Amino acid sequence: MQVSIQQLVYSLTDAIDTSTSAGRFFFHVMSALAQMERELIVERTKAGLAAARSRGRIGGRPYSLSSAQQEQAKKLLESGNSRKQLALLYGVSLASMYKYFPVNRNAQISSDEK
Repeated sequence: MQVSIQQLVYSLTDAIDTSTSAGRFFFHVMSALAQMERELIVERTKAGLAAARSRGRIGGRPYSLSSAQQEQAKKLLESGNSRKQLALLYGVSLASMYKYFPVNRNAQISSDEK
């Protein structure tokens, strides 16, 4: 007697026997309903995000430094202050300072070659 894997599939909570045609039909109907519900959730989410954007809301995490603070920090960095000093001054992480002001690798390479 050969048993296929599909014949061994049973729903643990609903006791759906997929070895019968009625069980397979019910399983497929439930699967189609679940897929439709998932697509509806995606549509509602996209519509909600679009409505929020039209009202001027922007998603995501807020910046740790305002644009004015970024400009000021850039000037301080160019005047010789370290990123660590600026991070302490503005109360942000050192990683944030490197995110805003990445190390220019090309400048380091060209200065090393001279």
